Amino acid sequence: MENDELIKRAEDLARRCEKSYTVTHTAFLTPAEQFALGKWAQHMPDCNMLLFGGAAECERRAAFFLPPYMEEDGFDASEYICAFSAKAAFGEPGHRDYMGAIMGLGIKREWLGDIWVKGDTATIFLMRGVERHLSGSLDKVGRYGVKISPLALDEVEAPERKVKQVSFSVKSMRLDAVLAGMFGLSRSSAAEFIAAGDASLNYSQCMKVDAAVKEGDIISLRGKGKGAVSGEGGMSRKGRIFVNAEIYK
Repeated sequence: MENDELIKRAEDLARRCEKSYTVTHTAFLTPAEQFALGKWAQHMPDCNMLLFGGAAECERRAAFFLPPYMEEDGFDASEYICAFSAKAAFGEPGHRDYMGAIMGLGIKREWLGDIWVKGDTATIFLMRGVERHLSGSLDKVGRYGVKISPLALDEVEAPERKVKQVSFSVKSMRLDAVLAGMFGLSRSSAAEFIAAGDASLNYSQCMKVDAAVKEGDIISLRGKGKGAVSGEGGMSRKGRIFVNAEIYK
């Protein structure tokens, strides 16, 4: 979904929510789409938008527009999102296997949220509208038979997220410097990666070596990985900025 179309859709959903006094929502969104909507919502003071994917740790999330009378803690996500546990027999199918099997049932990607795989068990997040389609049809993933069962959202166990903590210093918080520090590169190598279109800032390709980076930004480098700037730790006597970051494993 292009950002212009995404914003138009969000504007329509926000208007419908305001007029009908009912919750409206998108399908599951990519991190880049979520970031774009978040920036849009910052300039819409009357828009009560919540991003949620079924659990706090979900990467793919839907945007929910809440009516004025509803607070976030009064929103029941289980009315819109459901989860299933899938257990494979005699094997351990991977994420790609589950994705192919589910989409092979005719379920579109935007109605499918995160799939967390651990060993022979997977947790699958879906929109309620396709719940019955999955529960009545998914019995094989890859070469393995699977048994699925409903899972309450408050019973979902989040996967352990492994990260590598890194610390470094930069003269200024610009993309080439931070990218070099996060992934152990020289400044010139980082600049070459950026010029080649291999770097992303907040899920969007960025080809500006001097793009400003701040705490909370997500930086990706093709072939190297992805991480987040977790904070700045003051300055050295020579005026360099200490930076802390997390690299996702």
